[in-house]
Amino acid sequence: MSIPQANPAMNQTDSCDVLVIGGGPAGSTAAALLAQQGRRVVLVEKEHHPRFHIGESLLPCNVGLFDRLGVREQVEKIGMPKFGIEFVSPEHSYTSCVEFGDAWDKSMPFSWQVRRSELDELLFRNAASRGATTLEGCRVRDVQFDGDGATVGATMDDGSQRQWRTRFVIDASGRDTLLANKFRIKDKNPEHNSSALFGHFRNAKRLEGKKEGNISICWFEHGWFWFIPLADGTTSIGAVCWPYYLKSRDKPLKEFFADTIALCPVLVERLKDAELVDDAVHATGNYSYIARHCSGERYLMLGDAFTFIDPMFSSGVYLAMHSAFDGVDVVAATLDRPREAAKARKRYEKTMRVGPREYSWFIYRVTNPTIRDMFMHPVNPLRVKEALMSLLAGDLYGRTPIKPSLYAMKAIYYLISITNFRRTFAGWKRHRFNIRDMGKLQGETVIK
Repeated sequence: MSIPQANPAMNQTDSCDVLVIGGGPAGSTAAALLAQQGRRVVLVEKEHHPRFHIGESLLPCNVGLFDRLGVREQVEKIGMPKFGIEFVSPEHSYTSCVEFGDAWDKSMPFSWQVRRSELDELLFRNAASRGATTLEGCRVRDVQFDGDGATVGATMDDGSQRQWRTRFVIDASGRDTLLANKFRIKDKNPEHNSSALFGHFRNAKRLEGKKEGNISICWFEHGWFWFIPLADGTTSIGAVCWPYYLKSRDKPLKEFFADTIALCPVLVERLKDAELVDDAVHATGNYSYIARHCSGERYLMLGDAFTFIDPMFSSGVYLAMHSAFDGVDVVAATLDRPREAAKARKRYEKTMRVGPREYSWFIYRVTNPTIRDMFMHPVNPLRVKEALMSLLAGDLYGRTPIKPSLYAMKAIYYLISITNFRRTFAGWKRHRFNIRDMGKLQGETVIK
């Protein structure tokens, strides 16, 4: 593929070893690691930090990644300690609380809830401190590849044009999925189709003591809620809903969100004295997608730029950062050891599918009463509870031997499902009904 002719309106073409598109957790992590290797790294972000982003809940396996980046103490200062998960089901008269300390590996008993605006800025500034050149208000418009690298064109906030010649491109553009869209390889996930309403509240009633920072997952008729306590006293609350429900909206988003909360008695009680921060409710459309591949000879896709799944298990930030740690090995092989690059990309392609696949197995079955019973009444035959908590902690890539117990858990699920065939079939029908395509919600809306 030939390099496009330079636009006369553009400034002089700059050069770098790696250009990273997107200053979220994935892009900032990759930029910091590559800069530490002595590479010339440019990290560009279309917005300006701090900028709003949803997805405040972290996994225990994030802690080790923060250690490796040298930012753990900074994250701890902005975080609310999170020791476990509360599950709330309308079909049960009690709630179920599980702790990460009950996982197979007892060395990762906690994580944090964080404001993403603070976390993302922290990681972005860390990349700069490690030697990466960082630019905000810089939107990449075009990437043209050839055998030696790529030419990247971008527009700054003031309308000026920038252009780089780079040896490697990392796409960490999140749900913008810049390269997946360019190559037309992005596919909607046929097994899950959901959208979300969310806002932040003051004075929400929380769990007490050690459990105060726990995330609560509350099922309701049309999907599920998250309840995430933050360190500044606010609480993030969102409803992940099936498309048919959002299509039924016939009133302003704020009122519709209030009506949705009213469908969950537990949240009604916890929010009876609460107020909506800035009187703002957000909505975001169709969630789940995957690209057909996530690497090429001169590029990688990290995190959400490759795939996005339902956020029920708060895996997004961890999977994004983990992909960055894996991705820098591919970049190093490509730039320093070209003969090893193909094998490195093959390993990366395989690893990138592990997390989404393992979490999605449970997400796809969330409407099945058997799965809800297993979450609401966790037991530990064959160490299945320990394996489940390891999964929820993000312990998917290490040496913890949880696979046999996860297989056992799935076998128990199938056995119970067959034994209760009518209930299982009804759950399957409900799932097919829920995920039917109702058309696409347009982007993200903010109502104030």
